[in-house]
Amino acid sequence: MKALIVACVAAFCLLQAHAGTAPWWRWESQVDGRLVCSQWSPGKGWKRFAGPFNNAGCRELQ
Repeated sequence: MKALIVACVAAFCLLQAHAGTAPWWRWESQVDGRLVCSQWSPGKGWKRFAGPFNNAGCRELQ
């Protein structure tokens, strides 16, 4: 009986969990002004320039 309850609770939790895709951002280099499209910061010296976008081309806003 205990295993059935645990299985039901686990199934309910799995039905509630869902993940979407991370948004894409256009990042600008603080060194030379280059622009890149990425879901995460390329590193130090970059700031968000535009976004969020829903594709890797950074063309369509969400």
